[in-house]
Amino acid sequence: MKIPLVSAREQKELNALLWLVACGFFMQTLDATIINTALPSMARSLGESPLRMQSVVVSYSLTMAMLIPASGWIADRFGTRRVYVSAIAMFVAGSLLCAASASLTQLVAARVVQGMGGALLLPVGRLAVLRSFPRSYFLPAMSFMAIPGLLGPLMGPTLGGWLVEVASWHWIFLINLPVGLAGAVATLIYMRGSAQERSARFDLVGYLLLAFGMVCVSLALDGMSSLGLNHVGILLLVIFGLMSLSSYWLHAARHEHPLFPPDLFSNPSLSIGLLGSLFSRLGSSGMPLMVPLLLQVSMGYSPFHAGMMMLPVAMAAMTVKRLVTTLITRAGYRRVLVLNTMLLGLIMASFALASPDRVWWVLSLQLTGFGAVNSLQFTAMNTLTLKDLDPLHASSGNALLSMVQMLAIGMGVASAGGVLAAFTSLFGSSTSVQTLNAFHATFACMGLMTLASASIFWQLTPGASQVPQSASPELSNPG
Repeated sequence: MKIPLVSAREQKELNALLWLVACGFFMQTLDATIINTALPSMARSLGESPLRMQSVVVSYSLTMAMLIPASGWIADRFGTRRVYVSAIAMFVAGSLLCAASASLTQLVAARVVQGMGGALLLPVGRLAVLRSFPRSYFLPAMSFMAIPGLLGPLMGPTLGGWLVEVASWHWIFLINLPVGLAGAVATLIYMRGSAQERSARFDLVGYLLLAFGMVCVSLALDGMSSLGLNHVGILLLVIFGLMSLSSYWLHAARHEHPLFPPDLFSNPSLSIGLLGSLFSRLGSSGMPLMVPLLLQVSMGYSPFHAGMMMLPVAMAAMTVKRLVTTLITRAGYRRVLVLNTMLLGLIMASFALASPDRVWWVLSLQLTGFGAVNSLQFTAMNTLTLKDLDPLHASSGNALLSMVQMLAIGMGVASAGGVLAAFTSLFGSSTSVQTLNAFHATFACMGLMTLASASIFWQLTPGASQVPQSASPELSNPG
């Protein structure tokens, strides 16, 4: 990217910084998707059922959701360069621990370490770019950074399946080591950023209340299927989680500098966008986990073949993003999101018709349709949420959206795993037909859940169609 009025050395450093942050984003999004096609092989190696492996995904997403609200304060307190190097080191250390794991418990703990590093890569890198680039070039810089976020999900499932077949599942984590080492060295050379004075103290009490509430609710969703909790344990987690989240909002209402000011929610677009984003993702976020499991466990696909079948999802997602602005401008947010959410739910429910006897191209059409509709959904929801934010609330609103996205991914995967476990207990798992029936019922339920979330977007004002030119929704979610 050519920036006038800067020296050749500064131009080189700015371009290097942009590539560095973009590669960090790519590493994060790649690792979030590369694991999905490897889960059945990992389960066999660890002596676990492949239908109980969702905690590997949930732990990563939940850890990221917990740390995102604190990322800005951490970067200001310790400096962007120091934090970014530490984030890479933690991500690499977590990757090494994942590869060395000999049990599911060890793997989940290692994914927590990996998620701690991954949670800081994008927000701290984005902050470094914001402070280094002239304001007039910030949007083009962020648009450039969005490209790796789209390539990660495109390459992840196929690369993961290929590595499992030619080597072992351990290599989906070991490939992060040389990339991370090179990134750490480049960060020390090209990234600037010392600690800064902050005008307000970090709201530690509010952060702990919010984090504890998110963990309790997420563990409750995942408790019965992968943690083996009984109904009493799940009920207690739900009660404590809801109490903690309620306490946070009471605390935020009287705190001088809360993490997320309550007056944020006086903005109808943000309120509806966040609620719609949370509940519609509860269904769709489980699909990247469920589809590879269906293909390998019930339909006999190899890991590489299952990864190849996920390519239409990512390619359709990248293609449809060009149409979002035109669709919203012509039809408005309300009509687009209501109809698209209903269509998304119906497409998800259509996977209940999948069977080993069906020709491969029919499934490919289903996956292409899901990728296109899902991408339109995410982009429209993100722009809706951010479009009316004033400069005072822009930072906290964007952080809240990022947190809700990661929380919804973890909760969605946990929900899908819990529903699948319930139907597996109901139908049995001794035969492939019984397991396939459990998958069919799970897809139908997750589709209906998504379909019902269209009622949230129905609350939008008809005709609202302003698309913000300053928003880059792909940055928040590459899906």
